[in-house]
Amino acid sequence: MTENPTAPRRPALARARALPAWTLVAGGVLAGGLLGGGYGLAKPATYTATSYVVAVPTEKSDPASALGFAQAYGRVATQLAVLGDAQVWAGVPVRTLQSSVRTATSPDAPMVAITATSSRPDLAADMANAVSRALTRHANDTKDDTHVELQQFARATKPADPSSASPAVTGLVGASAGGLLGGLVLLVRPRRTAGGSARPAAVPGPAVAAEAHGQL
Repeated sequence: MTENPTAPRRPALARARALPAWTLVAGGVLAGGLLGGGYGLAKPATYTATSYVVAVPTEKSDPASALGFAQAYGRVATQLAVLGDAQVWAGVPVRTLQSSVRTATSPDAPMVAITATSSRPDLAADMANAVSRALTRHANDTKDDTHVELQQFARATKPADPSSASPAVTGLVGASAGGLLGGLVLLVRPRRTAGGSARPAAVPGPAVAAEAHGQL
């Protein structure tokens, strides 16, 4: 007698189909919340610090030129020439600065924001200030040619709170995703007939389709 490998699966599948509809959504919410909360607890907290520098025109320049050079300095700040000097003051390798430091500029103000992230709040502030210092030094080495001087506007301070999502937030996101997944499974679950057996959605046969086509 040949064993049917799918036979043991049928009772389990039937029991799953017999569960109330709300259990799929509730189970998804619970599982997603646990996974999301666990991820939030396991992932180290991330801290963010930002320093600001501002481009100031000299007597031989104008505000429009300062604004244009601020945009350029924002792109130069993460280049190797600047980060090579910044690594000495920050006490971290260049590759760490490349992966942790980002810059942003404004189309309306000649200002550059230098943001650093780290699992240590003091290191995040040190990296932002180190890149700001190195950028200012490089920019002012050529101010006689550019007629624009870069000055420090605000130093980065040690952040008191992490910028990464808390376990409560990640748990809430996971619960929402789990509930959505449970709802999708509920939508594709086979419908049950009056006798209690599951059946797929009805598909019209060729004859019915031909008759409907002839009536058009």
